[in-house]
Amino acid sequence: MTRSDTSELRKLSDDEIIEQIDGIRRELFDLRFQQATRQLTNTHRFKEARIKLAQLLTVQKERSRSTSTS
Repeated sequence: MTRSDTSELRKLSDDEIIEQIDGIRRELFDLRFQQATRQLTNTHRFKEARIKLAQLLTVQKERSRSTSTS
C-alpha cells in the first residue's frame, strides 16, 4: 500500500473507517482459522491485512486526537 492509498483512507467518513476496521479484523480472524485448519493458501494476506488495519487505526486515532484538542 502506498501513500496515495493512505490519503484515500483519510477521505473516508468515520463510519466507513469503523466498518472497514471491523471487516479487516474479521478477515484476520478467518485467516487465522484457515491457517489452523491448514486451508490457507495465500499467507501474504496476513501482512496486507495487518498493514491496512494499522493505517485505518492510525487515521482513526488522528481524527480522535484532532477533535479532542479542538
